[in-house]
Amino acid sequence: MAFGIKRQELAAWKEQVARGEIAYLTHFWIDNRFPGVTSVTKVGCADLERLERWCNDHGLDPRYIHRRQPFPHFDLMGSKQKEILIQEGMTDHVVRFHL
Repeated sequence: MAFGIKRQELAAWKEQVARGEIAYLTHFWIDNRFPGVTSVTKVGCADLERLERWCNDHGLDPRYIHRRQPFPHFDLMGSKQKEILIQEGMTDHVVRFHL
């Protein structure tokens, strides 16, 4: 279950993804399969080759990309989520979602 994001944030993320840009959307999230995980960052890009390069550049396996059109994305969770958000200068996400 996702919560903690505004409709306009989701719309902006979808627009960026559709343009083939790397886009980040962090939201609170609860899923019993991942105990202790309280948020996820969806890194999306309609250009799958670009998204695969992004994964490789960050040491992530592109096999885990959710290849659902029109919004393919990679789910970041846990310590890697925080690490990459900081690398990408998105400390506002780290603070807002208590990472």
